[in-house]
Amino acid sequence: MSYYERHIFFCLNQRDKGENACAQHNAQAGFEHCKSRVKAEGLAGPGGVRVNKAGCLDRCAGGPVAVVYPEAVWYTYLDNDDIDEIVESHLKSGKVVDRLLLAPEVGH
Repeated sequence: MSYYERHIFFCLNQRDKGENACAQHNAQAGFEHCKSRVKAEGLAGPGGVRVNKAGCLDRCAGGPVAVVYPEAVWYTYLDNDDIDEIVESHLKSGKVVDRLLLAPEVGH
């Protein structure tokens, strides 16, 4: 058994020259909302879920993005309702949220 059952990483990268980046799409707010929801649901901590900040995950065109490990499931999201669905469905119950999946060909 690993220390955490799942990790979710939120790209919070910001680019200086006006290039597309997750920070331009309210990624910090998504990260903070997810972290508070995971705590409120009692999922945080060893044996549960860890919510992490990340630098560039190189999927900028789909921003904002988050990835859940160990399943390596990539998500894009628009608002707190999307984050709530990821927490409730995937992080809590292990069921991937198909409608929020980032298309595999979306990259930088």
